[in-house]
Amino acid sequence: MTTQNKHTGQLITFEGIDGCGKSVQAGKAFNYLKKLKKKVILLREPGSTPVAEKLRKILLNKKLAIPDLTELLLYEAARSELTALKIKPALANGLVVLCDRFYDSTTAYQGYGRRLNIKMVKSLHKIATANIVPEFTFVFDVDLKTAAKRRGKTPDRLESQALAFHRRVRKGFQEIARIEKRRVKLIDSSPLPDVIFEQVKTILKRRLKLQ
Repeated sequence: MTTQNKHTGQLITFEGIDGCGKSVQAGKAFNYLKKLKKKVILLREPGSTPVAEKLRKILLNKKLAIPDLTELLLYEAARSELTALKIKPALANGLVVLCDRFYDSTTAYQGYGRRLNIKMVKSLHKIATANIVPEFTFVFDVDLKTAAKRRGKTPDRLESQALAFHRRVRKGFQEIARIEKRRVKLIDSSPLPDVIFEQVKTILKRRLKLQ
């Protein structure tokens, strides 16, 4: 997925399977950049707007049986809302936008995990994001057993899926990182969070040209 980003801000996304520690790293990155007086916001997908948060509750409700294509379209709807109301304005104003999940998650979960047509999935990304592509993406990789231990005791609808599904999702993220090496950095997230963040911080310094 390619485009010409014409905004002055920078979009950095944090990706990986449930339990990989991406949300912790996104939070650390936000606090780090705030301390450096950078104009930065932290968003999450799906969510961060009233409509998208309601869609999030639907998507993660394990009492609901949602067809795979419906699931995909709901994620893209939440993404379209977030992009229009939060991401595009922030980038236009020169902010660093940190997003806990973005379209790579949908490629991994609905494309690889649900086995929906990858080309179709990516075409919907372009529509939902108005062709916005992250300047940089972290993918945090960890084995499924470790990830399961890190997740909460009450798994949501996606976390409750079969092991084979999560295995496909993990391989999907690995494949995304392999295909898009210039944009995506695959990081082993089995160490302690502070150890992982040293790698994240090094990359942020280089990509954002920080002192």
